[in-house]
Amino acid sequence: MNEKRAFLFLYSFPVALLLTGLFLDSAQGILNGLWAIVTSRSLLLDDYLVRGGTAATLVNAGLCGLISIALIKASKVQVNGPFIAAVYTVIGFAFFGKNIFNIWPIFAGVFLYTRAQGIPYRNSLLVALFGTTLAPLVSFFTFVAGLPLAGGLALGVTVGIAVGFVLPPLASHMLRFHDGFNIYNIGFTGGIVGSFFVAVFRSFDFDIAPEIVLVDAGSRFFEWYFSIVFVLLIALALFLSRAEFRQLLVSTRRIYGSTGRLVSDFVQIGDFASTFLNMGVMGLLSTGFVLALGGHFNGPVIGGVLTVVGFAAFGKHPLNTVPVLVGVVLGSLITIWDTSATTVIIAGLFGTTLAPISGQYGPLAGVLAGFFHLSIVHNVGMLHGGINLYNNGFAGGFVASFLSPIFEAFRRQEDKA
Repeated sequence: MNEKRAFLFLYSFPVALLLTGLFLDSAQGILNGLWAIVTSRSLLLDDYLVRGGTAATLVNAGLCGLISIALIKASKVQVNGPFIAAVYTVIGFAFFGKNIFNIWPIFAGVFLYTRAQGIPYRNSLLVALFGTTLAPLVSFFTFVAGLPLAGGLALGVTVGIAVGFVLPPLASHMLRFHDGFNIYNIGFTGGIVGSFFVAVFRSFDFDIAPEIVLVDAGSRFFEWYFSIVFVLLIALALFLSRAEFRQLLVSTRRIYGSTGRLVSDFVQIGDFASTFLNMGVMGLLSTGFVLALGGHFNGPVIGGVLTVVGFAAFGKHPLNTVPVLVGVVLGSLITIWDTSATTVIIAGLFGTTLAPISGQYGPLAGVLAGFFHLSIVHNVGMLHGGINLYNNGFAGGFVASFLSPIFEAFRRQEDKA
């Protein structure tokens, strides 16, 4: 697949979301919904389907995706697995936490860092895209902290730029902490940065705390909508490999043989066709997981599913993710957490950040990682007050750093024996 077609693929999904949103409501209704989204708390878990409605949320997601792709295009970056993951993650979190306003200061902060270091923006663009995990800080100070609008806007933008500025050097350093076994490295970095900033701001009596706002179970629209998208991804893979189906099988086998440990670019390990196939399969698997647990597609769950699909180009496949999902479910069955609760379902979906543990050390290790992740992720959000949207990436960093040295020690002992 050439570069032009690769960008066409990237554009197709956010354009579809945008057009769907425009079809579902009037221009005035969408604008009102977008304003409600932009001015919302945006901290975890703030479901934009509640704040702005279905149409405006789809438009927000589509626009955030197009903005991300435009930055990739302008930076002359080649489309690969990591950038596919980044675009789908931004789109997914545009259903809860990221919007067309609060992502810009993060982009600007990373840009200023690259200027200060004298390096091209494209070198840190991946950090900028994933770094929008801290976008809620911008929204909080601008609209929620109780400051006059002008002062709140100035503070929110300034804090967002500051956060973006420090993310690139910290991200490369934090990778050493979990040694690549936590795919959401920026989530862990964002948790550290967010906890630092929130601790300081709480000292000035800013009440930064998570608040759960979720849409009630109702229409099955999104289950069907995204299932069709995932089937189309599989169809696209089959179409691209129509003349060389055997090559599709070989490339897919290479992907499934990968541990998923950072950095695992499935476009390079396999090819575009096998990557699209894996994305479609992982989308259907994630949807099945949600429905099997009695969940429904609210904003955070959609974000979780789309993030899994994105990272199906960058580290996740069925063999290394299913054990983690099993571990989360087993954990919910014997602990206080309700298996059908959204927090448990997204702990499973986002908890697949620990897929490399399963890929490196086997299914049982993946089950244990998922089991411990469920407990850790429910207890680290208070540190950053919900301003780090990748809370599972934050928790996953701790789980990976705790378990991987233990598994590695036993593995070395087995090798000696």
